[in-house]
Amino acid sequence: MTIEALLSLKGDDAPAVGPDRIRLLEAVAREGSISAAAKAVGLTYKAAWDGLDAITNLFGKPLLVTRAGGRSGGGTSLTPTGVRVIEAFRRLEAEMARVLRAIEPDLAGTGISALNLMSGLLMKTSARNALRGTITAIMADALATEVAVAVSDQATIHALVTNESVRDLGLCVGRQAILLIKAPFVVIAAGENAPTVSVRNCLPGIIRRCDISNLNAEVVIDIGGGKTLAATMTAHSAKVLNLAPGRSAFALFDAPHVIIAID
Repeated sequence: MTIEALLSLKGDDAPAVGPDRIRLLEAVAREGSISAAAKAVGLTYKAAWDGLDAITNLFGKPLLVTRAGGRSGGGTSLTPTGVRVIEAFRRLEAEMARVLRAIEPDLAGTGISALNLMSGLLMKTSARNALRGTITAIMADALATEVAVAVSDQATIHALVTNESVRDLGLCVGRQAILLIKAPFVVIAAGENAPTVSVRNCLPGIIRRCDISNLNAEVVIDIGGGKTLAATMTAHSAKVLNLAPGRSAFALFDAPHVIIAID
């Protein structure tokens, strides 16, 4: 049987990253542009951008450098951090494959394969937004607990969870956590002045992308520190708000809509 090591790469401030995203990074380095990299790995341009946004959100450090067009032409390349991520992943991948091959004989007859041991390492989620941060405050009452997580120097997100969840997850100030927020839960308010609303989270930023189809729209807001938030809405709403790249905007969402995960 051929054994393939499926692993996740992470450090003190880095989340799980799987081989699909590493291949995308490698394609960007090889092709010199995101559009060419997307084509090389069989993704749409939007899906490639989504994947690269996700990596940046989870690592919290820029992995790409984009050059504007000119005499020498535009393009995208990897930062030194991006290069090190790929190198570290591939080295670990090779070592893990060697280890799995070594322990395979010891698992004979147990009903467990070496590959089964790796099945839980890659975190997959349907939530469009996944951001890593550090818990900075925990405030509890008899009913629930509010957890504040700093995802960058500029942005802190508040989640409302049950007291039981805090105990089960072992949440405490200073611990790393991953926040999951589905894009339909994020509401966009355009403008430079914060709106007066009752939602707990109101994060200022700049619109990076605004993709509008016949019926729906997806807006990606840069909230600082290399982090982004994506929101989905109707195309009509995006047009009424006149949403476009470069505009100031706020990402609004309720604390109960934030899911906390740990690894």
